[in-house]
Amino acid sequence: MDFTLTSDQSALVSALDRMATQFESKPTDFHGFALVGAALERELEEGGYFDIAAVPELGPLSAAMAVERLAWLPCTAEIALSMLVRPQLPGDWPRSLAVVENGRPGRFVATAKTLIIIDGDSIGLALAKAGTVEPVESLFAYPMGRLTGQLDVTPLPASDAANLRKWLRVALAAETSGLLQAAIASTVEHLSVRKQFGRPLGSFQALRHRLAECAVLAGGVRWLALKAAATADDGDAALAALHAQDSATRVIYDLHQMLGAMGMTLEHPLHLWTYRMKALLSELGGRGGQAGAVARHCFDTAA
Repeated sequence: MDFTLTSDQSALVSALDRMATQFESKPTDFHGFALVGAALERELEEGGYFDIAAVPELGPLSAAMAVERLAWLPCTAEIALSMLVRPQLPGDWPRSLAVVENGRPGRFVATAKTLIIIDGDSIGLALAKAGTVEPVESLFAYPMGRLTGQLDVTPLPASDAANLRKWLRVALAAETSGLLQAAIASTVEHLSVRKQFGRPLGSFQALRHRLAECAVLAGGVRWLALKAAATADDGDAALAALHAQDSATRVIYDLHQMLGAMGMTLEHPLHLWTYRMKALLSELGGRGGQAGAVARHCFDTAA
């Protein structure tokens, strides 16, 4: 596929880069797990960025690029579902969105206005109500929440549910792509300044080889995510989500090993990306769920 940017896409990327600059630093007084980007979300709302996919000159591919770019930031906001999934919902459902999968706690559930309720193969939509959700303390670098009460759920027809699941996979892959690249960049920076035996750690061949492997995996996730957004194909979406979750599992382990004890502290920002990826690893059935989807959509099996 030709991923050469159009003039409209180039303008969007430039605008996102300018806006993201003010959110690229981790506050020095922050030592927690989830750095919530409320100001970032307001900027995106006021700038109309959540409607990118609906603009004919931009479309879902540009929305996926925006999700990827914003995932680089150390702060987090509900972006991927609003940009890539909300345009696929039947009717006008308010943002922000969150997924409740088989009753488990989920990202942004405590603050979302629209909940996507996944129960096995069924998917429904519901408006969140006061007293039916609550925040959950978590090591994940997202604000987590859970459903505690009964909601009026609007079930989706099988075709709409399948389409929604496809775009949930695209959103997962696009967000993971940005998180992978940001985590690798943070590790490269550390290995470039941290010295051992009088040399930067990044000059040792063993670490360079492992970093190169991480970069290759991240690159594959990026291109598969963008392809899935461009083609809107079920098989492409399943492959992108599978490669994203599989690669993140490997890369998270490698990067934290490379940083040693520093990688296990809250002072270093690595967890702001890797522990967001950890939350994404189990979504939509995890790697097993994506592998089954790849079997169905790419190899015409009943898996």
